[in-house]
Amino acid sequence: MLPASSSSSSSSSSSFSSPPPDRPGLMGVTFAAVVGSAMVLAAAVLFALLPGSLSEAREFRAARSCAEIGGSVAENGDCLSAWPATVVSTETGRKNKAVTHWVTVDLSPEEPAFRIGMGGDGPVWEKLAPGSRVTVFTWRDLTWAVGLGELRQDTTTKPGRAPTVHLAVGLALLIVGAVFLRGAGRLHRLRATRAPAVRASQILVPMAATFIAVGIAVTAAVATDRLWLVLLTTAAGCAAAWTASVLLVRRLGGQRTA
Repeated sequence: MLPASSSSSSSSSSSFSSPPPDRPGLMGVTFAAVVGSAMVLAAAVLFALLPGSLSEAREFRAARSCAEIGGSVAENGDCLSAWPATVVSTETGRKNKAVTHWVTVDLSPEEPAFRIGMGGDGPVWEKLAPGSRVTVFTWRDLTWAVGLGELRQDTTTKPGRAPTVHLAVGLALLIVGAVFLRGAGRLHRLRATRAPAVRASQILVPMAATFIAVGIAVTAAVATDRLWLVLLTTAAGCAAAWTASVLLVRRLGGQRTA
């Protein structure tokens, strides 16, 4: 009788000394799924706006000077115009740590003065002062550059910036959203199969790979306006980063169990 009782007590003590790992909470699974879905949906909206922005950028690059074309094209403003103007005032605005330089110009006494966003520092902005005579370059209803003598500086509304922003932000949201959805699916499987608890390396390594993939995607979107090259670079970067993360997690897991 004594051996039986001792064996039962030892088995019960061992069961108390090594409790089964906690399953992932339902709240965590739901949170990851909702956040991932929201990010992917936002990326889809940005990608839906991308064709229009790309088309506008192509039309702007193909536009010619109004002085060369004339006729109805010039009357409709679908060409590159240059207007002499006088600087009324300059100011610098800050929003969410982003700095925008504003210049207010006056084209003629008959028309009201208007503000132009100059973005960051540039050769024209550094020399502007009230009373400076400048040239305002327009296309359709957009002011895309300001000139001072031989100098020229782009504005914040120059066509071509929107596609870059939409593509960069959309790719970043898509990558991070996909990682959240993948994490939600994995947490759901852990709950269903009562799998062992997730190691720290299984979380930190994919997070680092995600940041690297996002960095590659954003850099590609900013560096070139060729959509196929951006998508190819992003796909290659994501594949390399996530493959390396899988191999590293397996290696760390093998070292842990050895």
